[in-house]
Amino acid sequence: MEKEYVSTGKVKFLFFDFPLESIHKKALKAAEASRCAGNQGKYWEMHDLLFADINALEMADFVRHSQSLSLNTPEFQQCLEKGKYEPAIRKDMMEGQRSGVRGTPTFLIGVIEPNATKMKALKRIRGAQPFPVFKETLNTLLTQ
Repeated sequence: MEKEYVSTGKVKFLFFDFPLESIHKKALKAAEASRCAGNQGKYWEMHDLLFADINALEMADFVRHSQSLSLNTPEFQQCLEKGKYEPAIRKDMMEGQRSGVRGTPTFLIGVIEPNATKMKALKRIRGAQPFPVFKETLNTLLTQ
């Protein structure tokens, strides 16, 4: 999808956190850890490490991952301890709920109208789906 749609400029990819606290009590803090790593340019690297072992979501695990990613660990810890990104993540969750997101992954595909600040969702794809599902949806919307 990146090669065929995003890097060609046909579509934009936006990611929003939607930690499922009812399933994973530490999911919110894990989302915060990814954002704090993002301050140092390592959002996706931290995200991937956390998803690789969803049972290792304690502060010691976050610190260990920050060290393995060569982050400024004290800066990372301070960001995490202060809860710098919790309000923004909770806002993402509320927006997701308003858009019909009930689980992850959920993909909202839509348009951003000129001079608008929000996306108008036209299609919702739930669950991990094969590329042809996205391709069909995107091609249909792009030809409209």
